[in-house]
Amino acid sequence: MAIKTVGVVGCGLMGSGVAQASAQAGYNTVVSEINQQLLDRGLGMITSNLAKAVEKGRMTDDARKSVLGRLKGTLVMEDFKDCDIVIEVVLEDMTEKKRVFSALDRICPPNAILASNTSCLSIIEMAMATKRPDKVLGLHFFNPVQVMKLLEVVRTLTTSDETIATARAFGESLGKKVILAKDTPGFIVNRLFIPYLLSAIRLYESGAASKEDIDEGMVLGCNHPMGPLALADFVGLDTVFFVANALFDEFKEGRYAPPPLLRKMVAARYLGRKTGKGFYEYK
Repeated sequence: MAIKTVGVVGCGLMGSGVAQASAQAGYNTVVSEINQQLLDRGLGMITSNLAKAVEKGRMTDDARKSVLGRLKGTLVMEDFKDCDIVIEVVLEDMTEKKRVFSALDRICPPNAILASNTSCLSIIEMAMATKRPDKVLGLHFFNPVQVMKLLEVVRTLTTSDETIATARAFGESLGKKVILAKDTPGFIVNRLFIPYLLSAIRLYESGAASKEDIDEGMVLGCNHPMGPLALADFVGLDTVFFVANALFDEFKEGRYAPPPLLRKMVAARYLGRKTGKGFYEYK
């Protein structure tokens, strides 16, 4: 199946990134939000990213204008009626995701693929809110989408081979390296990544080392570009907490259990870079 028009439900940090990547790859792209203020903010992020790319010589001004010309913002779900693939990037709430998938199923053409960018929720549950479970799968992008090269394609019990093949080709057309995962909580990356972050938080919580030494140890000792506590701040401590809880609920293994310190920091709204304070402080 050939993809010509891409839809993105949600124009926040991740949604705007997916929309930008799609438009840059040459696809006509429709991106939605629930109100004009959020839509303007998301489109503004895309405009700013493209302007910076021109400034740094990574893109010509004509190319920037072409990308923006392929991009359409909307507040109306019915504007997805001509899309070949629609990617849901809304809040990590199953009830809301099922509502979106049910609406898309009614609006989109029968052959359109419906995908979720969820990092840990069950995609088969979303698929069963539609009458096309064979055409539903996960497309898990990584932040920032326009920079990170990986795309996890997530297959449910009902996803067809044709859907997987089309999704893989689409991901590769965005310049992504595609890996295939089964529909289990955390897929591949977060299944390994979250326990790593939680172990670092437990180590810090126990008083075994300072946060600076923990991070420097992993940067210089393992050649990681960023230490685990700084990385948790970058991801967002609320996101780490949410995914950890989802993994623990599924597997009931101690390595996925959020440490008390993480729980308290989330309660205090010390969420990392997004709030200006997490394990570190940010101006």
